Amino acid sequence: MCGERRTLVRGTSHISAKNVAHQRQKVKERIALMTLDMKRVIIAVLGIIFLLSLVLVQYMEVTRRAEEAGLTEAHVKAPASSQQCVQCHAQSNPGIIAHWEGSTHAEKGVGCYECHQADKLDADGFEHFGKLIATVVTPRDCSRCHVTEAAEFQKSHHSKAGNILASLDNFLAEVVEGSRVDFNPHSPTPGRDVTMVNGGASAFSGCQQCHGSKVALTGSDGGMITVDDLEPDENGHPTNQDAVANIMKDKDGKPKFHASTWPNTGIGRLNLDGSRGSCSACHSRHDFSPRRARQPENCGKCHLGPDHPQKEIYEESKHGVAYRDLKDEMNLDAAHWVLGEDYAQAPTCATCHMSGHSRNDGKVTHDPGERISWTNRPPISVHMDTDINGQIVKETDPAKRAALTTDTWQEKRGRMKQVCSHCHTSDYVNSFYTQYDDLVILYNEKFAKSGTKIMNALREANLLTPTAFDEEIEFTWFYLWHHEGRRARHGASMMAPDYTHWHGMYEVAERFYMELIPQAREIADHGGRSGLTGKGAPVHAVIDEILARPEHEWFEQGAEEFTKRVRDAMKDRYGDDAATGD
Repeated sequence: MCGERRTLVRGTSHISAKNVAHQRQKVKERIALMTLDMKRVIIAVLGIIFLLSLVLVQYMEVTRRAEEAGLTEAHVKAPASSQQCVQCHAQSNPGIIAHWEGSTHAEKGVGCYECHQADKLDADGFEHFGKLIATVVTPRDCSRCHVTEAAEFQKSHHSKAGNILASLDNFLAEVVEGSRVDFNPHSPTPGRDVTMVNGGASAFSGCQQCHGSKVALTGSDGGMITVDDLEPDENGHPTNQDAVANIMKDKDGKPKFHASTWPNTGIGRLNLDGSRGSCSACHSRHDFSPRRARQPENCGKCHLGPDHPQKEIYEESKHGVAYRDLKDEMNLDAAHWVLGEDYAQAPTCATCHMSGHSRNDGKVTHDPGERISWTNRPPISVHMDTDINGQIVKETDPAKRAALTTDTWQEKRGRMKQVCSHCHTSDYVNSFYTQYDDLVILYNEKFAKSGTKIMNALREANLLTPTAFDEEIEFTWFYLWHHEGRRARHGASMMAPDYTHWHGMYEVAERFYMELIPQAREIADHGGRSGLTGKGAPVHAVIDEILARPEHEWFEQGAEEFTKRVRDAMKDRYGDDAATGD
């Protein structure tokens, strides 16, 4: 009996142990099953969250683009400092507020006061509903936030465009077209009481609206008070307190601007605080649109016309054709606008000269000259070696020139080639630059340097009067380099063949051979307006030396004989049709 009981107990213990193990296994399976279900739930929740985040990001991007494009209203809130300004000007100047509400400034809480705030020492500052403000926002003001951009701009040729005030162009506007003194009208103007004619009107409304002028306040005597009178210090505060005391103010204490110089958004404007330029020349006031600054039409306010038709040249080029066709695909309203990443359909002016691209880490520059290797503005084109201040180095000695140069024309060209390389191979780009360089050098050597020598010879012989533009040959020479010569060079720089040839080199040649040479010989023979006859031998000698060179051989030998030789050569090279032009 005892043995049987022991056997039964052992058997029972064995069954109990198996049951326990079985229960444990079931628990483990339940836990494993619960863990798997839990994992599935967690994965599902995370997936839903991820999907919602994608939808949210896409919604935010669509909303942002719609706001930038003006299709919907941006979510903006005026900062406390500007709420009163917005409320008041929404009634008096609703367009200003509408523009501001569509700006990035508005989205980031930058309001009216943040830009227009003035210092108590500023010459143009005035009390306005409890805040000290100034009307004109200068690059110095913008630099409070945009430090790099302001510094780049101040180094650029754009900021120095106001130097036209001392140029032949401005002499034309102030003297030849107008008068440096006001004068009496010839007869009454019906409906108006005109007692004096503003002789500077052409310069103020023409040249200086692009180039900029000296912004002037009105003095108590009716005269102008400019940066020259105020003598601002390094902080932009005037040091000549007598000039400050002479500023005319209205009944509310607001300084009165001289109407001849304001409004003015000329890109080289000389401001009262000593800064140069106007950021709104490109970005426009109050909406500060990057989309607008990226479009070539924006540059067309100034870069067009007979002497610098960059807008028309661009429109003729394949680049301009592609832009017009593909404009809607170029993401012009994007906050991030980098060539090779956000678009590649076509280049605009900004693309080539200022905007970031995929090969320079998207770095934007506000100095368009950083990628330009020739300057085609002067009578003779020169390479753009620049010094530490961004000024063109004029030293001709190679060693001295190298010592002064901090940014070479080769480095500038390299930056432009980086832009070109997004759409063109290196062979293509290098060959383009060969064509461009050859055209500029041809113009320089055949016409520009020759014309300069002739004009200098006339001046050295005292056969021209000291007054500019009072003799026909001075207009002839100005047309040759300032109009036709620039068109030819700009046309070649931007691949516009009609401007290079028919509007350019053809007209340069016609002006040189048919007008400049005969007029110079006439003056040499008869003394011109100077009346100094018998002084022309040195001038004739210069002209004879120029025309004896191989490039002018046809003109001296006779066109008929020389033309036959040219036609024979063309026939040998290209066949019979080429010789007839058919």
